[in-house]
Amino acid sequence: MVNAIVETIRLAVTELPEDVVEALKRAYSEESDRIARFNLRNILKTVEIGRKDGIPICQDTGTLTFFVEVGVESPFLGEVEGWIVEAVRRATMEIPLRPNAVDLLTNRNSGDNTGRFVPVIHWEPVEGDSLRIALLPKGGGSENCSALAMLSPGEGRDGIKRFVMERIRECGGKPCPPVILGIGIGGSADMALLLAKKALLRPLGVRHENGEIARLEEELLESVNSLGIGPMGMGGKTTALDVKVEYAHRHPASLPVGLIVQCWAHRRAFLEIESDGSTRIWQ
Repeated sequence: MVNAIVETIRLAVTELPEDVVEALKRAYSEESDRIARFNLRNILKTVEIGRKDGIPICQDTGTLTFFVEVGVESPFLGEVEGWIVEAVRRATMEIPLRPNAVDLLTNRNSGDNTGRFVPVIHWEPVEGDSLRIALLPKGGGSENCSALAMLSPGEGRDGIKRFVMERIRECGGKPCPPVILGIGIGGSADMALLLAKKALLRPLGVRHENGEIARLEEELLESVNSLGIGPMGMGGKTTALDVKVEYAHRHPASLPVGLIVQCWAHRRAFLEIESDGSTRIWQ
């Protein structure tokens, strides 16, 4: 199973999912600004080189974040965490990945992308006997622009929009736009940020099943693109490729809003492990 996880990591960091590639191509075809077109053309060249040569799309291969839906009847329940950690160590050497795990107290790099609470693993027990692992490599530049706002409930929709717009305007070109935004609304502070990150697993162009949330996604996407930050922060029509919103019930006194910013290299991959040991990897 370690081999399967290594190959899932390899797919994620060397090949951009087709929905992201198509969104970048569409942005290029609709762009009239000369510098913006130049930047998008170079991004698309980078994507092609990574796919063709089997090398990481970006030198920052990120913090590897795993979302594990684990069937409570899976025979591998007690083994999967060990598999993930070992796969990250092997992938770091074999692909290779840039070592991105630094000890907070000593500033020493572990050298293999593992350490205290790293790789990041989020667990969700589900019915059944299969395991589903979603991998989201998260680059540091875009992660630095993520933020949490604890709004008062009275600020509502307008407050949410204002927070997102102010943060994206403040960050400008730092997160390597065009970006994809994950936004979590409600729950607690930690839940809002987790929902925001998990929302990024939804394919680009696929709207939320709740019509009101879907409209909010579209409104935020239009507003962010009106900022004119553009590809790599040098101006243009496309500052964001998409916006994904997820929500939870909230406390009467709180309106948490988590914002997770993802760069243009929106890398992700999925692995399913059945109880008989068979596997499937996809994007």
